Amino acid sequence: MSIKKQLFWLMVWGVAFAYIEAAIVVYLREIYYPDGFVFPVVIAETRMALTEVIRELATLLIIWATVNLTYQMLQSKMAAFMVIFGVWDIFYYVFLKVILNWPEALNSWDILFLIPMPWVGPVWAPIVVSIGLIYAGIAILIQNEEGHFLDFGKKFILLEFIAGTIIVVSFLIPGYAVITESVPNHFPFYLFWLGFITGFGAFLYQFHRSR
Repeated sequence: MSIKKQLFWLMVWGVAFAYIEAAIVVYLREIYYPDGFVFPVVIAETRMALTEVIRELATLLIIWATVNLTYQMLQSKMAAFMVIFGVWDIFYYVFLKVILNWPEALNSWDILFLIPMPWVGPVWAPIVVSIGLIYAGIAILIQNEEGHFLDFGKKFILLEFIAGTIIVVSFLIPGYAVITESVPNHFPFYLFWLGFITGFGAFLYQFHRSR
């Protein structure tokens, strides 16, 4: 299968699964937020919250299973995972906008993830991360298709891990508002952009150096 067809079907997968998740959120908001989603959030009962956490884990597992069935090399699997994840995340918001006319704006607050504790941030932040993931994933897959496997050493992996951790922390800080049932009022932009610029910049440097 050509790289164009591979990328096409990866994106189809991401878009389709984005609709499935958006549909689930539509149902949840009908139950918990019939007048529209706002902070402070409604704390769901333990059974429902646990179900949602396991659903998030299952989603990641399904994506990983998909790329494992599609690619043989670990680098290609990781790149494909990045593409699917990024497309899925962006189109999740696209479908929510179409169905619920939400988010009202790109700076609207949202609950992004629940593991190990709630992640909260403005909608534009995960979209920025997703764009970076899609770009990096496609760039790697194209190189892999041409028989070039890039040299991502231990130092690079460590730097990317640190950058990713910084981004996650920038989401966990306002995520504390979920636990305290309050309204988030500050997003640590400096942390987010430090993590994103470090991670994306390191990738661009290493990518072009490895080629």
